[in-house]
Parts: sequence; structure tokens; C-alpha cells
Amino acid sequence: LTLTEVEALHLGLSAVGAAEDADLAQAARQLLAKLDAVMPENPASAPAHGFAIYPFADAARGFQHLPRLRQAVRTRQKLALTLQGEDRTMRPLQLEYWGRLWTCVVWCEKRRDFDLIRVDQITALRVLPSLFVAEAGKSLNDYKARRKDGDSQSATGPSGRK
Repeated sequence: LTLTEVEALHLGLSAVGAAEDADLAQAARQLLAKLDAVMPENPASAPAHGFAIYPFADAARGFQHLPRLRQAVRTRQKLALTLQGEDRTMRPLQLEYWGRLWTCVVWCEKRRDFDLIRVDQITALRVLPSLFVAEAGKSLNDYKARRKDGDSQSATGPSGRK
């Protein structure tokens, strides 16, 4: 690996190591230890594991929500989310990673439309007892079909919209 590749690897693993998802954080720390053990260079010149703090400050706010979001996507569990002080009930359909930025494709029951929300902008998340079933016009396949038609802001990546 080149020094730049090692720095990139350390950066990514440092970000995951800071996650509040205990399993992912532990796996990242273990990978960092293994990488450090096999690196031939002087450990004093190796990239610091903490140098990724600033670039991931925004993303790290959302890490706490990833375990519950992943579980809700798998189990089709509705969520009550607060975004910019607005409470909304959503159906989480898919998590997406855009390099430091996690988003979630949702069907928003308040807006009655698809939305691509940035996980780091969730200020509160509560798993609701109600499940959802696939309904025409509200499924991940419907979202993807709309995206192919160019009718979604997510066609080119996450929007800066909050």
C-alpha cells in the first residue's frame, strides 16, 4: 500500500471506529490494530488514528441512529423522526452511504412522498410499534423507478436539503 492508501484506510476506519454502533466500531478498531501490526514503517510516522475527527464531526452525529435505522429497514418498522424541529412519521426503505454521509430513502407519511434524508440531521428517532407493508407507489422499487425517470433529487447523490 502507498502512504496515501494507508492514510485513506486509516481515515475510513477511524470514522467507523468513532461510530456509536458498537459492533462496527469494534471491528474497525480490530482492523486498525491488524493494519498497524503489519506495517513496516516506523509507528511514529504512521497516520494518527484521531486525525479524522473534524471531517467526520457532522457524520458522527448520525452514527448513533444507524443501528435502529438498519433494523427498521429490515423489519419494516415505522419511525417517528425529528428533522429541523419537524416531527414526521416515515417508512425507512434503504440506507445509502455517500462517503462520510449516510442517507435514508423513506416514504414520508406527512408529505405523502419519497424523501432522501441525511442521517446526521436527525435530532430524534423513535421506533414506532406499527409495521408497514409494501403498497403501490410507496415501495423502494417505486422510488427507484421514479429515480430512473429523473424525478428524484437523489439521482445524483444526496441533496444539501435539510
